[in-house]
Amino acid sequence: LCVLLVHQSAQRHNPKQRHQHGENSFGYCYSLTSVTIGTNVTSIGDYAFSWCTSLPNVTIPSSVTGIGNWAFSWCTSLSAITVDALNSAYSSVAGVLFDKTQTTLIQYPARKAGTSYTIPNGVTNIGESAFDGYTSLESVTIPNSVTSIGEWAFSSCTSLTSVTIGTGVTTIEDSAFADCPSLTSVYFQGNAPTVGLDVFDGDNKATVYYLPGTRNWYTPIGGLTAVLWSVQVQTGGASFGVRTNLFGFNIIGTSNLVVVVEACTNLANPVWSPLQTITLTGSPVYFTDPQWTNHNRRFYGLGVP
Repeated sequence: LCVLLVHQSAQRHNPKQRHQHGENSFGYCYSLTSVTIGTNVTSIGDYAFSWCTSLPNVTIPSSVTGIGNWAFSWCTSLSAITVDALNSAYSSVAGVLFDKTQTTLIQYPARKAGTSYTIPNGVTNIGESAFDGYTSLESVTIPNSVTSIGEWAFSSCTSLTSVTIGTGVTTIEDSAFADCPSLTSVYFQGNAPTVGLDVFDGDNKATVYYLPGTRNWYTPIGGLTAVLWSVQVQTGGASFGVRTNLFGFNIIGTSNLVVVVEACTNLANPVWSPLQTITLTGSPVYFTDPQWTNHNRRFYGLGVP
């Protein structure tokens, strides 16, 4: 099968209204299970394969130099997008579609294995609808290199419970995390970004957390309450150190904050391992490490889930 796709207009549309649009070439072909994109094809239009819910994989040939918005959104069986190594505009890493320089993440396949994803360091932009409708995704980590999160980037990720956003993000566009009903925690490591409309629309369980020393925070932001993530270890008093053959310490912080106690054995090249997840109560919570004697030295840290 040789497919010729006609490039669509650059006009932008609300993805939530895409059922009403006729601009997609093969959109809503629910029974489509295989497609071959010929080497004479240079452009894939907006919504071209959107809602092809039976399509398991796609290979982009070297000739394609343009891919429109939402071209592969809501392809709920899609496990991998592969790009020819000679393509001058696009590339793929473990089935994820990027631009050639791998600074823009364009599309994450909706059926890719795994429930968590750490976006590679070096990515600066998360494209429009990049994760839209990926219903298995539970957590995502966005590195410090990312500066912009596009429209609808994570919308309708119905299993998404936790997001960690690095220090580089300065812009989050409209509806980027809309309709994620399981989302409970959005952790920002840097200053408050500029946010678009309805960024967290429908995320009624979620709270935004920000770190001490970061700037320009206000509440609500994007429709969510913003809370200072302030947690400390009490290093004084009888609770700190070895007690009853166990090493332990008290942790204090804002009530209902969730904290992960982590440990490593080498700060020069740390590999942090989670030890315990604790929900703070407003009063000191005592942590103990029964394995402390198994290591010559052990370093502890507090992180987000």
